Amino acid sequence: MIVPRLSAALVLIYLASSVSAAEPSASKYNDVVGRGVAFLSQAQAEDGSFSKQSGPGITALVATALLRNGRTVDDPAVSKALAYLEGHVQPDGGIHAKDSLYKNYETCLAIMCFSEANQDGRYQAIIDSAKTFVTDIQWDKSEGHDESSLSYGGAGYGNHRRPDLSNTSYLIDALKASGTGPEDPAMQRALQFVSRCQNLESQYNTTEFAAKVDDGGFYYTVAAGGSSQAGEAPGGGLRSYGSMTYAGLKSMIYAGVGPDDPRVKAAYDWIRKNYSLEQNPGMGDAGLYYYYHTFAKALAALETQELTDSQGQTHNWRQELVDQLAETQLDNGSWINTNARWLEADPNLVTGYALLALSYCRPTP
Repeated sequence: MIVPRLSAALVLIYLASSVSAAEPSASKYNDVVGRGVAFLSQAQAEDGSFSKQSGPGITALVATALLRNGRTVDDPAVSKALAYLEGHVQPDGGIHAKDSLYKNYETCLAIMCFSEANQDGRYQAIIDSAKTFVTDIQWDKSEGHDESSLSYGGAGYGNHRRPDLSNTSYLIDALKASGTGPEDPAMQRALQFVSRCQNLESQYNTTEFAAKVDDGGFYYTVAAGGSSQAGEAPGGGLRSYGSMTYAGLKSMIYAGVGPDDPRVKAAYDWIRKNYSLEQNPGMGDAGLYYYYHTFAKALAALETQELTDSQGQTHNWRQELVDQLAETQLDNGSWINTNARWLEADPNLVTGYALLALSYCRPTP
């Protein structure tokens, strides 16, 4: 069934960007960010990389976090990281380790990094070639998948041989960072895949999973028989969870889906019912810092300062996120997840996620 429209009052709450809400304390924010940046600046290897054993993606993510938190392309740590990434530019435009199984992931993170550093246009050629690469490997007719295929429009890891929402979200982020508008065919193809990963039966999603949970949240992939990192629900549905729901919502907004669309309303209603900074809803502490990043980026895309949950409690999400990250920051300025799943035992990656999340919480000067 179709999720009913939210009441007019809830729509107003959704659209509101409260001017009265207190912003994060500038002194606390600057202290937390400054210590995180200082940690990363000393964690870099001589060749400019961060955690190179995991491929160049973490270096791209960390360099983006540094750029979004006040460092410039002339900063030694940023400059060395950018040079390291340039060394991974492949003849076909991809930016990844040789023979990588994570070509979309690594290239999309590099596009976002070079786009952040491209204030004077010095990286434009690299960005343009990389954009062509990721759109060429997007699952579509050239890979034998027309619009009827549940893989159509998605992006994924090579080792799994099917697309997923996380990789597709990175693709949409990279397209937007490179200046691609919602009307672009690659963006609209990706939107079709994203819409099919939502637990919402609608004209955009008539897959077998759409009505089985039907709570408006998102799961990992509809392709290749479907999969959720949160597991199956009774009746064979795929459970929604926090990081993918925020990733899905953000992706829809970037692809031009407006606030009156039933997909956006249903996703926002799921967020209201499952608001948390103590855990990645549906996943506990697994992927918690990835979750913080998608949480912040999605709510910033909504242009809302406050969120009222389903219990009627109003949250200044920026202040609460700053407080949460200040509480969990280690003495050396880093963050780490005690749950090592998805590489979150790596302080470079996790600190990068935390700083990216914080970049959406910056107090007004």
